[in-house]
Amino acid sequence: MSGDSNAVLPWQVVRQDANGNRYRVGSYATRAEALHLAERLGGRGAGATGADDGTGAAPGDDYLVEHLEHLESAYGGESGHGR
Repeated sequence: MSGDSNAVLPWQVVRQDANGNRYRVGSYATRAEALHLAERLGGRGAGATGADDGTGAAPGDDYLVEHLEHLESAYGGESGHGR
């Protein structure tokens, strides 16, 4: 491991609550890594509604896996939008 802080991590795990608020949970190099976390947090797979199972997910929270390019286009090209 080189410790390169400029590594490209294009796959994002995003938690979306029942009110539509979105929070970035993590960034990953591969889709498989991101899906693994989303499944672990959501309990039933990426995009599945989370259950109150001790993970901090409230009923109605969704864990989504999105590519960074998708997020940038959704926010007008801003990659550091603070969400």
